[in-house]
Amino acid sequence: MTAVADVLGALERVRDPELDQSLVELGFVAGVEADREPVRVRLRLPTYFCAPNFAFLMAADARAAVEALPGVESVQIELEDHFTAGEINAAVGCGAGFVDAFPDHASDELDELRTLFRRKALMARQGRLCASLAADAIAALRLGELAGADADRCRELRAELGIDSGPDAPAFVTAQGAALRAADVPRFLRLARLISTSLEGNAGLCRSLLKTRYEGEVAA
Repeated sequence: MTAVADVLGALERVRDPELDQSLVELGFVAGVEADREPVRVRLRLPTYFCAPNFAFLMAADARAAVEALPGVESVQIELEDHFTAGEINAAVGCGAGFVDAFPDHASDELDELRTLFRRKALMARQGRLCASLAADAIAALRLGELAGADADRCRELRAELGIDSGPDAPAFVTAQGAALRAADVPRFLRLARLISTSLEGNAGLCRSLLKTRYEGEVAA
């Protein structure tokens, strides 16, 4: 039997693609049932009209993460209280893609969107890492010299984007993966901090909207 804690642990690694934060941390996991097959995961979002492409990515990633757990044979993801829940739940349930879910509205899958948000997430994480560093040292640092959760996430994002994530690689890179020159640092810092502030603000707004929408309810 799969434990609820194991399922939640898998979902901890699933992120809102725009915010780069865990679905569990954000409160988007409304409930888990793991005492029988299929393992059932209920998801809820801050508003009824959250973007369908974001919602689809989260639901599909949640299914993949839980299916990868040892002993899990089948997973049912249920997106609740969303205007495209029917389409998303049906497509994710049979392993279909975004175009299959919305054949009259979508012509491409979401790979480019996912890459765009990974680049933004990398810039935001780097912005937070730079907050405690002297500007004149940033371009000279190596990735292996950085430690902590933001540094670890930067390594993951760089690997996903095909950017060198080895210890001897430059610690900080542009969103496209180019090493920073000393002359690039001031502009890089402004952009990275702007993106970081934007993502943090959006995450706070999502939490507030979710709390207001489901105030008084307890996830189970």
